[in-house]
Amino acid sequence: MKGFKTDYQFGFHDRVKPRFKTKKGLSEQVVREISAKKDEPKWMLEFRLKALKVFEAKKMPTWGADLSKIDFNELTYYLEPTEKTEKRWQDVPKDIKNTFDRLGIPEAEKKYLAGVKSQYDSQVVYGSLKKELADKGVIFLGFDEAVQKYPRLVKKYLGTVIPIGDNKFAALNSAVWSGGSFVYVPARVKVDKPLQAYFRINEPQFGQFERTLIIAEEDSSVHYGEGCTAPAFSEGSLHAAVVEIIVKKRARVQYTTVQNWYKNVYNLVTKRAWVGERGEMIWTDANLGARVTMKYPSFILAEEGARGETLSVALAGEGQHQDVGSKATHLAPDTRSIIVSKSISLNGGRSTYRGLVNVARGAKGAKSKVICDALILDPKSRTDTYPTNKIFEKEVTLEHEATVSKVGEEQLFYLTSRGLSQTQAMGMVVNGFIEPVVKKLPMEYAVEMNRLIDLEMEGSVG
Repeated sequence: MKGFKTDYQFGFHDRVKPRFKTKKGLSEQVVREISAKKDEPKWMLEFRLKALKVFEAKKMPTWGADLSKIDFNELTYYLEPTEKTEKRWQDVPKDIKNTFDRLGIPEAEKKYLAGVKSQYDSQVVYGSLKKELADKGVIFLGFDEAVQKYPRLVKKYLGTVIPIGDNKFAALNSAVWSGGSFVYVPARVKVDKPLQAYFRINEPQFGQFERTLIIAEEDSSVHYGEGCTAPAFSEGSLHAAVVEIIVKKRARVQYTTVQNWYKNVYNLVTKRAWVGERGEMIWTDANLGARVTMKYPSFILAEEGARGETLSVALAGEGQHQDVGSKATHLAPDTRSIIVSKSISLNGGRSTYRGLVNVARGAKGAKSKVICDALILDPKSRTDTYPTNKIFEKEVTLEHEATVSKVGEEQLFYLTSRGLSQTQAMGMVVNGFIEPVVKKLPMEYAVEMNRLIDLEMEGSVG
C-alpha cells in the first residue's frame, strides 16, 4: 500500500524462525491441526469445528469499512514461535525477548504492573503474576494454558457473552483462536495494579486470533490493559480477537486498549461484557494504527443498577478508516450507560462513529448518554456518525449530542505567536480535544497515549 509514512516506531521486523506453522488458507484440516498441536480436549475441537461451519456460512459484512481486499486463502492461521510459555524473561528465546525489550514490556512490568502476558504471533511466550495475587486465588494465564488447567471454568463461560454465530469474525476467531488471556478474580479480591497483555504480529500475511475471557466475581475489581504492534510490511495482516467479560454483583472491571498496529493490518475485534447487579464495566479504547478498524466495545446491563461506560479515541490518517463506537443494551431497571467517542481525521483519513443504545421493555429508570465529537484537520479528511437508538420502555432518559469541528486559524495563530511551531500548536489542540478521555486513563497509559498522538501529528502540518 503506497503513501503510508515509513517512520512507524514499532515497524521493525525480527528474523525469528517459527518452530511450526500451518499452510496458508483455512480448512477443517487446519483447524484440526491447531487443536492437535495444543493437545486440546474433545469439547474444544468440537467448538472449533462448529465455529468453522458458521464462519463459512456467514457472508462478509457489507456495511462499515471496505473489507474486500481480505483474502482468507492467503493468510497463515497458526504460527508457533517457541516451545512453551516462560515464567522468566531470561528464559524467553533471545530474538523474541529483544523484541519485547525494545517495546519496553519488562521495564513496565517492574514499575507498575501486577502481571504480564506477552504474545508473539499465535503464542503467549511469557507470563507472570505477582505472588500475593496468586495467593488470593487470582488466575492470570494464557488462554491455551487455562483450557488445560481450568477446563470446567473455561467451558462454563466460553461463548456465553459472544456466541459463535455473533458475526463472521467472531466465528473465525472461535475456529482458529490461539493465545490471549484468561483472568479470574475471586469474590472480594481487589487487584490494585493493572494486568497487562501485549500482542505482537511479526509475520506478513498472518492472522492473529487471541481469545480473552475475564471473570470478576462479586465485590471484586480488576483493570486489564492491552497494547498491540506489527512490523511495517507491505502485505496485509488480519487481527480478529474476541473479548468476553463477566462482571458479577458489585464487581468492577476496566479494560484499556492502546492499539498502534502498522497501517497494513485489518483490525476486526468483537468485545462485550455482561454486567450483573450494581456491577460496573468501563471500556477505555484508543485506536491509532491499522488500515481498517471495526470495533464496538459493548456491554449488556443485565441486572438492576448495572453501569457501563465507553471512552474511546480514534485517529485516522492517510489510507486509514477507523470505524468504531460502542453498544449499550439495557435489560434491567435503573441501569446507566455513558458513551464518549472522540475522533480525529487528518491527511485524508476517515473516522466513523457507529453506535447502538437498546433499552428493553422493563428497563424502567434506565439512563443513557452518548457524546460524539469529531475533529477534522484538513479538507481531504472525512468523518461520519451513525447512531442507532432502540427504546422499548417509556420511563427512560436518553441524551445524544454530536459535534464536528476543525482547528481554527486563530487558535494556531495564538499558539504560534507564543513560540510554538505549527506542528506543536496542532498537537496541543488535538491533545486538548482528547483530554476528557485521556484523563480517565491511569497515568502510564495517558502518557503513552499522548506520546503516540504527538508521533502521528509529526509531519501532518504544512
